[in-house]
Amino acid sequence: MTGGTATDTEMKQGTLIRGFGGFYTVVDVAGEEFTLRCKKKFRRMKLSPLVGDEVLFTPGSGEEHGWLEEILPRTSECLRPPVANVALLLIVVAPVPEPDLMLVDRMMVRARAQQMDMLLVINKCDLDESLAGELRAQYAGAGVPVCPVSAKSGKGLSELKAMMGSRLCCLTGQSGVGKSTLLNALFGLELETGDISRKIQRGKNTTRHAELLMQDGMRVLDTAGFSLLELDGQMEPITLKDFYPEFTDHEGACRFEPCYHDREPGCSVTAACGAGEIHPERVARYRALLAEVKQAWRERYD
Repeated sequence: MTGGTATDTEMKQGTLIRGFGGFYTVVDVAGEEFTLRCKKKFRRMKLSPLVGDEVLFTPGSGEEHGWLEEILPRTSECLRPPVANVALLLIVVAPVPEPDLMLVDRMMVRARAQQMDMLLVINKCDLDESLAGELRAQYAGAGVPVCPVSAKSGKGLSELKAMMGSRLCCLTGQSGVGKSTLLNALFGLELETGDISRKIQRGKNTTRHAELLMQDGMRVLDTAGFSLLELDGQMEPITLKDFYPEFTDHEGACRFEPCYHDREPGCSVTAACGAGEIHPERVARYRALLAEVKQAWRERYD
């Protein structure tokens, strides 16, 4: 079975929304879906198509599959899950369970490394209305907006959708914060948590694969998990500070250069923290993460 070729069928552009068993589903700008196979050149190039990829393809004829011809340049690429071109990372927290802000900070570092925008979403916001103010105080200097919502009541969902726009989004966050419930609410599925798998023909007990959900211009990656957390020795410790925007105004003002902002004498970040210009909890977590990055860097060849 063969599909059309570039010589007899005009190539089209589309977005890869799912892939399984060597077949890929791509949707074009008109919303039409196409089933494709990959050409052998991608294997030779050691290049794998990822959900979220913008691609060029030749449609098949009739019941025949088409061919994926080219993967366009990516703006971002993640390995776990394997997705591409995420523009906005929705970091979901909730009053219950208590927010793990160290986890949030790790996600923000990795997202900035991939040049993603971020939005801190507080689900179950009606359980503790003070949490939004607390998080805004901590992350104002980082330039990360905070959006309180309630997936169950619908509060804040219209504001969240407006902030998402048509950007390719991905949800992440600790277990129990209601990511699946939020995803259901955004797409109006009105399903019990976990049933979204059946809605898109995925069994709950099968391996989860990333899939791009699209509706009314909204684009959200549904994944089994989104890991930006690995400290695998690839990040040089001195670069960690570059992912903390609230430190930027104080760069170059330290007594010693380069400065890790780790309690060195004459550190301008330490001084700014003491003066209330940078939130002390952000600085404390930065230093804890810096210690982990240093340890991973030392052990990278072990």
